[in-house]
Amino acid sequence: MSEQQNPSREQFKRTMKARHLVMLSLGGVIGTGLFFNTGYIISTTGAAGTLLAYLIGALVVWLVMVCLGELSVAMPETGAFHVYAARYISPATGYTVAWLYWLTWTVALGSSFTAAGFCMQYWFPQVPVWIWCLVFCVAIYLLNIISTRFFAEGEFWFSLIKVITIIAFIVLGAAAMFGFIPLKDGSAAPGLSNLTQHGWLPHGVLPIIMTMVAVNFAFSGTELIGIAAGETENPQKVLPLAIRTTVARLIIFFVGTVLVLAALIPMDQAGIVKSPFVLVFEKIGIPWAADVVNFVILTAILSAANSGLYASGRMLWSLANEKTLPRCFARVNKRGVPQLAITVSMLGGVLALLSSVIAPDTVFVALSAISGFAVVAVWLSICASHYLFRRRHLAQGRALSELAYRAPFYPLTPILGFALCLLACVGLAFDPSQRIALWCGIPFVLFCYAAYAVTHKKTQAEEANDAA
Repeated sequence: MSEQQNPSREQFKRTMKARHLVMLSLGGVIGTGLFFNTGYIISTTGAAGTLLAYLIGALVVWLVMVCLGELSVAMPETGAFHVYAARYISPATGYTVAWLYWLTWTVALGSSFTAAGFCMQYWFPQVPVWIWCLVFCVAIYLLNIISTRFFAEGEFWFSLIKVITIIAFIVLGAAAMFGFIPLKDGSAAPGLSNLTQHGWLPHGVLPIIMTMVAVNFAFSGTELIGIAAGETENPQKVLPLAIRTTVARLIIFFVGTVLVLAALIPMDQAGIVKSPFVLVFEKIGIPWAADVVNFVILTAILSAANSGLYASGRMLWSLANEKTLPRCFARVNKRGVPQLAITVSMLGGVLALLSSVIAPDTVFVALSAISGFAVVAVWLSICASHYLFRRRHLAQGRALSELAYRAPFYPLTPILGFALCLLACVGLAFDPSQRIALWCGIPFVLFCYAAYAVTHKKTQAEEANDAA
């Protein structure tokens, strides 16, 4: 799509630099999934199994990101992957992917504000959670509405706090593992003994497949690089750099963190309510461990909400820009911000917040299941779009040298990425606690396809009337 065909895109400001893009992606990824879910995965698969699961997750992230990298550099669009899905798979698929991704982040907004309220109650137990939710709603909304650069700077500092904490955690934890820092209870340094204490895979291979979606959820957010492509300075240069550095840092942070957690926390102590990070800080004897971790988790939650409102607002803008929503959602203000799209997304987050309080066992559980399923569905669409994009590029007689960035090992890269994402979806069927994601997610996908068919016919009829 040329610039002339898409004039509204000109109103976006290309103000994001490489450091903003990397931190935006890291901010979307490093969240409560890493801080809490890792304990559950260790207790389910064992220490070695958890490392293997996260290594497979890191491979999937790399495969998806290099596919997205080729697409984003060739066509730097705001809204990115749903535009690619519409162009190279089908318009109905692009429409479905956009709504799935919008719902993912909008539901995450509601749960993030609730979780942030609970974090604040740790220090201020007398203040109701809803007051903190309101405060954070206003703060995140203002960060997004003032300007894209203001949002990016806020996200940069949110993410920096988390990154510094993760690095400190890995360094201190590794020192405790090998006896450079004595453990608080005076016990001997465990080294790597906890990794194999219960055998390499105490529960077999199936738990690894079952937890692959949980691992993929923990890595979700890397694809935000594609969302921000249309607002990035010099995307042909910045996007490949951001993808390389983001994936490399994620592998170091996640695998390094999991190695320290698995080495310091025996399998039978993992998976309890307390964050595994708190357990490790307490073992090392860090003062105010619970306060430190509570502050970092609060930062992580607000960072994820900040990224989530950005992503969901751009998705609504992009749907309107593709003429599948009213054009009013495609308007941006003089600061290059899609104000109406962001406002409606924030209202969706508030509704999700209400559902988490009013109907936590029904509506909110179903919405959360759909949002989790949606992340993997979006990754599937990225791999499929890339495979079809490269095929069409070559079929048109165009040279590979025209592509400023090329995913390596094509066609293995998109095929393997698609297969591993599909395997993660299949793994959901074997886990009773996660199976609801399929029961809710698949009907929602079918509903989106049906809704597209209805709205598309209506749009065609209106265009025919206008032409007449």
